[in-house]
Amino acid sequence: MRTIRLALVQMNPIVGDIPGNTTRILDWLAQARSAGADLVLFPEMVLSGYPPEDLLLKPDFLTANARALADIQAQTNGLSVVLGYPAANDYDVYNTAAILQDGELVGLYQKHYLPNYGVFDENRYFGAGKSSPVFDFGGDRVGVSICEDIWYAGGPPQWQALHGAELLVNISASPFAQGKGDERERMMATRANDNVGIVAYCNLVGGQDELVFDGHSLVYGPEGELLGRGPAFEEALIVVDVDLDDVFRRRLHDPRSRQHRELVAKLTEAGERTPRISGLRPLHHVDEPDPENVTQAIAPKPDPVAEVYQALVLGTRDYVHKNGFETVLMGLSGGIDSALTAAIATDALGPDHVVGVSMPSRYSSDHSQDDARQLAENLGIKYLTVPIEQPFAAMLETLNGPPDTVFAGAEFGVAEENIQARLRGLILMSLSNKFGWLLLSTGNKSESAVGYATLYGDMAGGFAVIKDVPKELVWELARWRNTQGEKEAIPANSITKPPSAELRPDQFDTDSLPAYDILDKILEMYVEDDMSGAEIVEAGYDASLVERVMRMVDRNEYKRRQAAPGIKITARAFGKDRRLPITNWFRSSV
Repeated sequence: MRTIRLALVQMNPIVGDIPGNTTRILDWLAQARSAGADLVLFPEMVLSGYPPEDLLLKPDFLTANARALADIQAQTNGLSVVLGYPAANDYDVYNTAAILQDGELVGLYQKHYLPNYGVFDENRYFGAGKSSPVFDFGGDRVGVSICEDIWYAGGPPQWQALHGAELLVNISASPFAQGKGDERERMMATRANDNVGIVAYCNLVGGQDELVFDGHSLVYGPEGELLGRGPAFEEALIVVDVDLDDVFRRRLHDPRSRQHRELVAKLTEAGERTPRISGLRPLHHVDEPDPENVTQAIAPKPDPVAEVYQALVLGTRDYVHKNGFETVLMGLSGGIDSALTAAIATDALGPDHVVGVSMPSRYSSDHSQDDARQLAENLGIKYLTVPIEQPFAAMLETLNGPPDTVFAGAEFGVAEENIQARLRGLILMSLSNKFGWLLLSTGNKSESAVGYATLYGDMAGGFAVIKDVPKELVWELARWRNTQGEKEAIPANSITKPPSAELRPDQFDTDSLPAYDILDKILEMYVEDDMSGAEIVEAGYDASLVERVMRMVDRNEYKRRQAAPGIKITARAFGKDRRLPITNWFRSSV
């Protein structure tokens, strides 16, 4: 039997921390060696962290990566390693996989397909690779590719399989979005089955600014059968024994590759496109898998709501810690958004590192203050009360009183409502400045979409935890969180009561907005699916309502540009995913 012991390292690097990432890579190598691994896989760009963005334009950054790779290379005795990093030559920079063995750099693979959609800007930084080598480890033939390359049915993994690669390795930095894990699994199983080969997919894990990488590494057998799955949202060493002889046997019985002879001939004529790199030491073969040393675990997949919650927790923890903070604070209104944000922060950082601040005004209801206090008690977080009545009254007097009545006796309206929100932002930022706490803003995606938020008020903050979470999903997440302990974390009243900003008497969100179940569906069609107003009306929604929602979305782009960064969990988040001009006269008709 030609059985290879694979070790897939789901690692959480820090962008730009090349010395720290190097140390952790070496630690993981030691663990893989202890597990008896033959071939160790690290994620895409793990040495630099991903995405490094304009750091790639700094020559000293690229030099630091090259030096660190040499340090790692020197400590690969007895191992074969595939590791991602940015590599420069005299002409360009490439998203590269280094193939290391026994202290030597035995080959490089440069990423072919450079994503330039959604959150990705790889054409801005990288040249595209042209060669898809097959690495022949003494008869064990391995094809290496990077992330996007395996998403194309006719991409490098197919070329490598047609040239004899039995093990198709893909190292990746694929960010999380709802449902993407299932999509990846279907695609990887298809690649393994179509190429009658073993596919090993090693993905990054951790939060980086607005992105969360979920890990969820995978190994599939030649019939598309799942052999291994890493856990989601946590670092892990996934060890799987794979049988290359099984690939050879199955290919003898599968005639499909014979139909590609013309393609193989063309690729062979190209020569350098799919060269074979040989003369490498054979990979050590495990004669019999050791069940005590290796657990070929298939980690369970979280349910759809749980995985979003886990992504928000990991994204919050990493943003806070990787940016040098220990403690966060947020305003607690007694409503569902601030309650969910507080629960996520507490699960991410621990109750000793979360501060909730109640800032009641003359319009704050007793039940909202009670709900905020109860939430803090349930979570065990620090709770402060800073009333805003006195500064609010002073502002009203300043603007309405002599010598110049600035508001000129105008009726109470949005301007006065927003004074309250901005006073709260002022208080929270003052606490942040005083104690070095990171302020979390608590607005959701539905509010952000239609501009139902106050600039320099409730939008103030350094990080927006639920920025990409639609309101209906906010409630789902809160209900799910309350099933995870012996007692509820979020007061039931915060979940069931009608949402209200409480900036004037008897105010409710539905005074200004459609019901959220309707609003979220319209927003999904208009914002995420780019459907026209006419198409949304055709789907069964009132034309005047659709037009109103579209106008609110369009005219509030300027607000979203000034919002704090927040965690991406949907397929199309505001920001890099959706880039529209602020000055824009195009309007979709209904």
